[in-house]
This record gives sequence, structure tokens and C-alpha cells, in this order.
Amino acid sequence: MARGQTISFSFPPFAGWVRRIILTCTGIYLFQAVSGRFAPGVVFQMQEWLALIPADVMRGRVWQVVTYSLLHANFSHVFFNMLTLWFIGAYLERDWGPRRFIECYTFCVVGAALVVIVMSYTHFLGMQPEGGTVGASGGIFGLLMAFGILYADQEMFLFPLPFRIKAKYLVGIWVIVAIVAVFEPSQGGVAVFAHLGGLLFGFLFVKFLPARGLTYAASERYFAVRNAYYRWKRRRAARKFEVYMRDHDRKVTFDEHGNYIPPDDNEKKNGGGKSGWVN
Repeated sequence: MARGQTISFSFPPFAGWVRRIILTCTGIYLFQAVSGRFAPGVVFQMQEWLALIPADVMRGRVWQVVTYSLLHANFSHVFFNMLTLWFIGAYLERDWGPRRFIECYTFCVVGAALVVIVMSYTHFLGMQPEGGTVGASGGIFGLLMAFGILYADQEMFLFPLPFRIKAKYLVGIWVIVAIVAVFEPSQGGVAVFAHLGGLLFGFLFVKFLPARGLTYAASERYFAVRNAYYRWKRRRAARKFEVYMRDHDRKVTFDEHGNYIPPDDNEKKNGGGKSGWVN
């Protein structure tokens, strides 16, 4: 999507990670809706094991910081979340590519969960560590923030209404509408902090994380550390070999990187003369 052009949100692409996330969340919701009528115990177990319960996370159920985003409380919850994910995520994934898109989404899902966990232990607004949180709102609000930053002045045609609006204003409206639509009074403010956490981590992802993505940065760091280790081993082996050869009245020379310097090159480097090398 080229910046500065008017775009339409009528029929965004439905592919890639956006499609996978929507189909997964919708499928799980339908499974829970059907199971709730015939096997409510299954739904209870899913909520207990997959929903974000800060006290359980602190006891070792760390997978909940991701799995909670797959569950939704009711039809309006999953409908508005998936609709927003489709409209915003499709364009971000097309511009970013699938790897950077899923990194941003996951980063915001986990970041929102961490904010909820921290706030639950403050007991602010009646929040309790034993309370459960579900929904993909944290990741979606992170994508909303990313879209609003990257395409702030992008004019979009809001189908089917006959007028255009800048992305930053539309995203602001959607944030307010989404908060009202998915806020569950029974959660005692937890949902709001998941939304705010997603917005915060979406901002951090766009502003401070490497443009090529977390995976690329991690791989670059890994190879840098690995290569530094191998260089250290080579220098160490070179020093040991120099000592060994010196003990046997031989002289060999290595540079600061542990690379062997042939006698002829060493002679040129030292300004001529014989090096004393004996074959």
C-alpha cells in the first residue's frame, strides 16, 4: 500500500496469518458454543487452562499469555475483534510480510497479558490475580496503534459511506468503539488494561524494535555471538601453538585475529631480513 493514496476498506485481502487467526478464533468460539450446550465441563476446562489467569501464570502456566487470545466471551466479542483484525491486519500483513506481522501481533498479545498480570496484583479497579481474561483485543489494539502510526495521514474511503477519513482519526474512532463493544463489566476493568497494554506494545514495536523484525534481530545476535566465540577459540589456539613452537625453538606468527602469517609476509611486515623459519 503506497502512502499518500486513498484506500478502501470495503474488501481487504483475506489470506495469510490474518486468515489463520480469524479461522482459529472463530472455530474455537463455535466449538465452545456447541460444547456449552452438550458438554459444559469441556468449556470450563478450556477456560481454566487457556484463559489468562495471572495467579495461574505465576504458578507456571505461562502458555496462558498467548492462549487467552484464542478465546472469546460471546458473539459480539469475537465478531468485532475478528472484523477489526481483518480490516487492519490485512493491509499491515501485505505491507510488512507475514513474518513481521505475526511478530507484531504476538508481541502485543504477550505485552497486553503482562500488563494485565502486573495490574491485577495492584488490585486497581477491583482487579484480582484470580480473575480471567480472554480475547484477541491486546494483539488487535497493538495492530491498530501500528497502523495509526505508519499511516497517520493516509486517507481512506470508508465503505459504504461517501466520505474519506484519515487513518489516525479512523483508528481513534475504532479504538473507542472497540473498547465499548468488548468491555465486559464482569471483568472489573481487566479488558481495558489489556487494550491499553496492546496499544503500548504496538507503539513500542513500531518505534523501537528492529525494522526487519524480532526473528531477524535474534538470528543476527546469535550469529554474532557464535562468531565471536569461534574467533576467541582461534586466537586462544594460536597463542597455545605459538608457545608450543617456541618451546621447540620454532617461531610462528599469528595476527590479532588468530590467522597464521607466513614467514615471507612477516618478513615484509618487519622490514626485511630472515625470519629464522626452519622447515
